[in-house]
Amino acid sequence: MGKIPSKIGGMKNLESLDLSNNHLSGEIPAAISNLSFLSYLNLSYNDFTGQIPLGTQLQSFDARSYAGNPKLCGLPLTKNCSKEENYDKAKQGGANESQNKSLYLGMGVGFVVGLWGLWGSLFLNRAWRHKYFRLLDRILDWIYVFVALKINKFGELRASSR
Repeated sequence: MGKIPSKIGGMKNLESLDLSNNHLSGEIPAAISNLSFLSYLNLSYNDFTGQIPLGTQLQSFDARSYAGNPKLCGLPLTKNCSKEENYDKAKQGGANESQNKSLYLGMGVGFVVGLWGLWGSLFLNRAWRHKYFRLLDRILDWIYVFVALKINKFGELRASSR
């Protein structure tokens, strides 16, 4: 149902962690190997996948701590991580990459359509165009006056400090 949060590595003084039978899935975060005070670990009977993160601490726990996770591999388990599993991970990454490209393409098209909608309406509707540029002119005038006043005030402060 859920995953172990990667921020678990921030719990530096954690001594015991039992997440057995919690319907957790995904990979065991590498940050868990940062828990230097961890003396008891039980991640059994979940649905973890991939390799157990490398770190002297995690390999020192008994294999029973990882029991019931058939897709988990690496020491201390007897199941080695094969190249085939790495290939499957790379294949999944390729699918995710394809989704990212689609997302970025959709965002780009949406941006262009929105921009053309704004500029097209300003180009075609004379009243909107005049109001828009009057507003823009007022904003730029306000910014100019604000900056000029600040520069003047800074100059006066500088002159009075001499």
